[in-house]
Amino acid sequence: MSRRRAAEKREFNPDPKYGDVVLTKLMHGLMVDGKKSIAEKIVYGAFDEIESNSKLDPIKVFKEALDNVKPQIEVRSRRVGGATYQVPMEIRNERAQALGIRWIIEVSRRRPENTMTSRLSAELVEASENRGGAVKKREDTHRMAEANKAFAHYRW
Repeated sequence: MSRRRAAEKREFNPDPKYGDVVLTKLMHGLMVDGKKSIAEKIVYGAFDEIESNSKLDPIKVFKEALDNVKPQIEVRSRRVGGATYQVPMEIRNERAQALGIRWIIEVSRRRPENTMTSRLSAELVEASENRGGAVKKREDTHRMAEANKAFAHYRW
């Protein structure tokens, strides 16, 4: 961490189709080598697939999926007297959102479907139904924090 000053928060423009800032963050996380137009095609294609297959509002599916994936607590390493402890700590909302988006993208890249569009749409639908790889990742994080609850007094 810098000792000088806190980093300023970047403001994101809402995406052109749905006008949602969080969706822009998903596109930025999905983007590879600065190819934003391809990331937009993938996200909008996934949303079209969600709408055509399940007849649900894709923005609501995305919001619900993100809420189901966002963790509330995580473990952070603390060094106390020569020993390193995994100390459970609550997460700020911005970090929880960033982790949720990162996990959704990470898990959807590993899925077996053929195109990234179908992978992302399938993962979003599963996460909105509280199942899938990203939800499992959140549960693992919470389980780790629960197991290390004995070291919570090292939090500061």
